Amino acid sequence: MIDIVQIRGAIVSGRFSNAELNTIATAITFARSQLTQRNKSAFCRGDTVKFTSNRNGQTYQGTIEKIAIKFINVRTAVGVYRVPANMLEAV
Repeated sequence: MIDIVQIRGAIVSGRFSNAELNTIATAITFARSQLTQRNKSAFCRGDTVKFTSNRNGQTYQGTIEKIAIKFINVRTAVGVYRVPANMLEAV
């Protein structure tokens, strides 16, 4: 099985054509979409979850308040965050 280091190395090395890179990008988008759908169906209002902020790298833990189409509102100790469903992990 190929690991993430090999995949990243192959992409960075520049061995792929533009069409192949577009195919890889499409596959990644599809995988993220599937992860979002799985997470949305796995979580319910009131569940405790955690996520890591892209802005400051800090991990937050909170309770789900609302599940929307793309985002899930999570109440943490410092406020309410709109988090993409694919970023959430159950606690």
